[in-house]
Amino acid sequence: MAERLMLLDTPSLYFRAFYGLPDSLKAANGMPVNAARGLLDMIARLVTDYEPTHLVACWDDDWRPQWRVELIPSYKEHRVARKVPDGPDIEETPEGLVAQLPLIRETLAALGLPIIGAARHEADDVIGSLASQATMPVDIVTGDRDLFQLVDDASGVRVLYTARGMSKLEAVTDVTVVGKYSVLPGQYADFAALRGDTSDGLPGVAGIGDKTAASLLKEFVDLDGIIDASKDSSSAMSASVRQKLTSAADYLAVAP
Repeated sequence: MAERLMLLDTPSLYFRAFYGLPDSLKAANGMPVNAARGLLDMIARLVTDYEPTHLVACWDDDWRPQWRVELIPSYKEHRVARKVPDGPDIEETPEGLVAQLPLIRETLAALGLPIIGAARHEADDVIGSLASQATMPVDIVTGDRDLFQLVDDASGVRVLYTARGMSKLEAVTDVTVVGKYSVLPGQYADFAALRGDTSDGLPGVAGIGDKTAASLLKEFVDLDGIIDASKDSSSAMSASVRQKLTSAADYLAVAP
């Protein structure tokens, strides 16, 4: 069997499991186990259908790293339940799910499944690091479009996108990203920074939507090229777009 690495965006999956199964699913002691059971069912199905030879559960050691907040204060701000001065802020998470997180970790460990996180980083960061270092094809399982930036047909990296549910997983490749957003996977992070992303609290550039963001990337390749063109009066960029980008200069300097 050819080697294949599967990277699980574990927080994305256990949130989906929690909301996908009723909280009436409980252990003998009365504790809800819907997220834990649902996650295990997902993993069993993924292993059966895609036959990875290597499997890693990537974890949020810090779901909202302070260094990201310092760059973009609105980053995930809408999901903060309580701010913590000297540690990671508390995410707005249902109590029934919070109670299951230790059980989820214990169960994955009992199965011999590696759980990998990194201090002051999110599961996305771990996935990006592991995928970029992999010496075999990679399947990334997530409901987060941010990870589309890692898709690379040449390296065998694809995303198994869960947005429509586990029974309708979408295998996202280069062609998928280009077809949906008119940008290459490697341009997706810049695309999201320009048009904004409400799920992560990225404000984007006021007045720049999907179509304009894609056309700018097609013409100027990346965010650096777009910023340079906005400062060059001889560039082909329209005056109105140039003004919008200039007004968002501070944001663009730290995005994505």
